Amino acid sequence: MEILLKKDVANLGYAGEIVKVKAGYAMNYLVPQGFATVATESVKKQHAETLRQRAHKEAKLVKVKVSESGKLYGSVTTMDLAEALNAKGLNIDKKDITILAGEVKELGEYEAAVKIYKAIKGTFKFNVVAE
Repeated sequence: MEILLKKDVANLGYAGEIVKVKAGYAMNYLVPQGFATVATESVKKQHAETLRQRAHKEAKLVKVKVSESGKLYGSVTTMDLAEALNAKGLNIDKKDITILAGEVKELGEYEAAVKIYKAIKGTFKFNVVAE
């Protein structure tokens, strides 16, 4: 049985994922406790649309003030990225983020590395856009 997770469930998945579980586990525990909903076709379509819209919104992750020539006032730091991610619902500390391009002083697309847990690391792209 496929379900859409509403909350993170240990050893199963994270909120927003569609996973397969046994029907008894889903109907007797996950759904009644509010951890998940049954992934019907309409739920899957709505989830896909939500992911599409979220990706579009996250493409404009960091908004900064710029001069008329397009140069930033200051630079984008890991603190700015942490604040932007926290605003999106991701609780990531600035110490766990590394901007791969070094200093970000111009508009454009950049990449950053993030340490999620001990040996688990990942990267994400962010766009610096004018405010």
